[in-house]
Amino acid sequence: MSWALLSVFVPTFFFVSVTPGMCMTLAMTLGMSIGVKRALWMMLGELSGVGLVATLSAVGVAALLFNYPDVFTLFKYVGGLYLLYLGIQMWLSKGRMALKHQEDGPGATRAQLIAQGFITAIANPKGWAFFVALLPPFLDPVQPLATQLVSLIAIILTLEFGCLLIYASGGRTLRTLLMHSGNVRIMNRIAGTLMAGVGLWLAFG
Repeated sequence: MSWALLSVFVPTFFFVSVTPGMCMTLAMTLGMSIGVKRALWMMLGELSGVGLVATLSAVGVAALLFNYPDVFTLFKYVGGLYLLYLGIQMWLSKGRMALKHQEDGPGATRAQLIAQGFITAIANPKGWAFFVALLPPFLDPVQPLATQLVSLIAIILTLEFGCLLIYASGGRTLRTLLMHSGNVRIMNRIAGTLMAGVGLWLAFG
């Protein structure tokens, strides 16, 4: 990829990544509820999902998915309702994601966090639309497709990871401010509302 093309590609996809959306809201919510370090497992799943969506979009599989929307819609509903359930549990200060006064209880497992990130990334129709619209123009039909995809997706994932860290760190800062005043219930309700909002957005957005 030429420097001229790269100078357009990087800011374009940084803007797409940093714009508030389901994945960034989820990162902020988890940064708030479980901290940035544990939220990295969600980010692993989310980045895997973004990489898969970008690859499939580039090779035209996205068009196939949009031709069979029923399966895609079902997947959206299941993922969205699961996040909604987690949000309600957090709002009620229940479940493994909720903050406790003494954080010594079992939390969400690594596999659960990875699955949350992965499902949110691949079940987001706006993510597919962005990649279908924005990725192909940066592909040179003369150059080997595989080499270009590896380079472009590596850049996309780096930008996405940086933005996830920004949002998760913002959530952690908010958590610190609220926890200093002992407002654990308020903390849970804020995080739960955000999580439920992501679930509704995913299912019905």
